Amino acid sequence: NVANIIEGVSSDPRIGRGYNNPSFGYGGYCLPKDTKQLLANFKKVPKTLIQSIISSNSSRKDFISEQIALNDLKTIGFYRLVMKSDSDNFRTSAVIGIIERLRKKGMEIIIYEPLIHDENLFNDFELVMDIEEFKARSDLIVTNRRSNELDDVESKLFTRDIFSEN
Repeated sequence: NVANIIEGVSSDPRIGRGYNNPSFGYGGYCLPKDTKQLLANFKKVPKTLIQSIISSNSSRKDFISEQIALNDLKTIGFYRLVMKSDSDNFRTSAVIGIIERLRKKGMEIIIYEPLIHDENLFNDFELVMDIEEFKARSDLIVTNRRSNELDDVESKLFTRDIFSEN
């Protein structure tokens, strides 16, 4: 049971629970940039650990995209692009990598992200600004974090959120 393993590892006070709720990989402004910068700065130092982190992140997005594509559904809805609640960081979210992979597979994608006020920001995708329309049109709803707003469509959810917390 993955939840039990995470709880056990997190019980070590040197590790804690802070970042141990699975998601779609890492994203954000800093970690992707910082890992690539470390590779560039230390060209003469063995860097297999950092390269493995970068490769693992990409492999995770490949795997999750394949899992979603196996459902053979018409419309995949992405609920919120932000990585966690109270964030406004959606441009560098890990879920963008999932969306791009699914687009290459020719899947129809719609996005619900109320923080987007410029409808041209994601030109290749349809933004649905009404949550009820979004839920009705989505055959599968991909969400990084669970939300009470999606309680009525629990059977449509695809998430890696085990603990329902940031």
